[in-house]
Amino acid sequence: MAISGVGLKFYQNSVTATKSTKNVNSAEETSSMRELSEAEEMAAFKKEFYAELEKIPRDRTIANVAINISEEAFKNMKDDPKYREQMLSVIRRDMTGSVAPAPDCSLVITVGATAKDYRADGWSVNNDSEFYARSQDSFYKKTSEKKDRQKELLEEYLEKRAQAKKQQQEMLNEKIAKMELEKSRLSQSWSSERQMAKAANSYDANVMTGTATGSASLLG
Repeated sequence: MAISGVGLKFYQNSVTATKSTKNVNSAEETSSMRELSEAEEMAAFKKEFYAELEKIPRDRTIANVAINISEEAFKNMKDDPKYREQMLSVIRRDMTGSVAPAPDCSLVITVGATAKDYRADGWSVNNDSEFYARSQDSFYKKTSEKKDRQKELLEEYLEKRAQAKKQQQEMLNEKIAKMELEKSRLSQSWSSERQMAKAANSYDANVMTGTATGSASLLG
């Protein structure tokens, strides 16, 4: 059936609108898929880069090491393999070389968007507050086994102390409960004795009253 006049114009507008909607939805889906794919690719790249860092040995003078890498640096290394290798090379150089102040130091490496942004800073382990402050959100971080063991011992000590305090509190609560129970028992005993004494006094009073009444009768 042929469509003409106003009906034809309405039909054409509907078809155009439908095609536009499909094109927009298709573009959005493509864009979403592209973003998801790029995110997955970056995640895979970071995983591979982390594996490369794990292969690099630490010099004996380095007790703790952390590597901060900006998102822009990751993007540039992913897009430029030469820049990636350059950064791995300087990281390897600083992690395997002796770092002052020896023999125990903490090292923080910063990787930026360009080679000029790269830097490596070291501190004595006696000033580890600086290291931990700068390495809170590091991409890569390793600490000495000695430090880790000290942390474990501290955690064990704190746990044992908490358990001891809990036991002391339980013993104190038990002692208080016994004291309250004894107090209640003594109170009941005292109340019973008072009642008995009151009853005895009442009995004595009745006896005395009866005796007095009997004596008056005899005298009368």
